[in-house]
Amino acid sequence: MAKISTEDLLEAFKEMTLIELSEFVKQFEDVFDVKAAAPVAIAGPAGPAATEEVVEKDSFDVVLEGDGGKKIQVIKVVRELTGLGLKEAKDAVESAPKAILEGVNKEKAEAAKAKLEGEGAKVTLK
Repeated sequence: MAKISTEDLLEAFKEMTLIELSEFVKQFEDVFDVKAAAPVAIAGPAGPAATEEVVEKDSFDVVLEGDGGKKIQVIKVVRELTGLGLKEAKDAVESAPKAILEGVNKEKAEAAKAKLEGEGAKVTLK
């Protein structure tokens, strides 16, 4: 059997689908009695050897990191998004970083983030 170069192997892997590559990794693990998933999990999804499927989150928390110097405008938006009273919304803004909305879908989280950032607030989705 002719020896295959590393470059030839990499080119072959580039042409494989993720499913084909995943099946190859499973067979490789069985034949050589090794486990390839542990190093991949530590390194993260850095290359084509990542065989785990990415599961898209369906629940997000909108976290207010800061008011950006426009506290009054941000309080108004927080009240609009949450239905909180003036005092509760003010307390929420002043206690940043704080989750403003929890467990909302992606569309609602993105809309809330855009609205808050439009008023100068710093927001992250978790």
